[in-house]
Amino acid sequence: MAALLVSSGMTNNYFSLDDILASQETIPCTFNVKVATMGYLDQSTSDVDINMGTKLDLPFWLAKYLHKGSRGIVSVDTPKTYKEGYRHIFTADPNVVDLYRLGPYFYLFGEKLLSLQLPDTDDIANVLLKTFQGRFRNIMDGSQNALHSDLASQMEKLDVQERQLFAAGQQGLHEFQKWESRESEKLSTSAMVSNHRKRKRIGYIANAT
Repeated sequence: MAALLVSSGMTNNYFSLDDILASQETIPCTFNVKVATMGYLDQSTSDVDINMGTKLDLPFWLAKYLHKGSRGIVSVDTPKTYKEGYRHIFTADPNVVDLYRLGPYFYLFGEKLLSLQLPDTDDIANVLLKTFQGRFRNIMDGSQNALHSDLASQMEKLDVQERQLFAAGQQGLHEFQKWESRESEKLSTSAMVSNHRKRKRIGYIANAT
């Protein structure tokens, strides 16, 4: 499972809106060099250039590009939500945490952070796994037992991927209930056969006239 988190975080899915939105999450960066004519990125100054030592929160996709390889234009730091203080909270009781408020793409963005090889990469990977394991049962129990009126309160603390899992659990329950009541066994004429019969009837009528 940990290997899956690492591998998935290092790839981009250009056809996934969730992946694109997760890549927009920001990460703290420090510029190691002066960057000419890019001062407009820093809203706290009117300088034309970005000076060495400037600290900015940059979207992940840009931070990764500036950080990787021999460029080393910026150094990156672990976002607050994944730092040690929050990791202790997740470890103590992950079910009390409002993941959506901390970041709607907690897992997906966390997976992406693993590709940066931060000093606490292993700790981040571990807390992602433990948090998911700790919340999984409550998510599935909720999806099987929530009334329609309870859905909003059940899902408000879930991140986007957890909400998808919750919806999948509800869909599975709905399909099981249909099977249990034998609704799924009712046979009906397929649209293809029905249309074929209509065309034949029209043909008979045309020939008779």
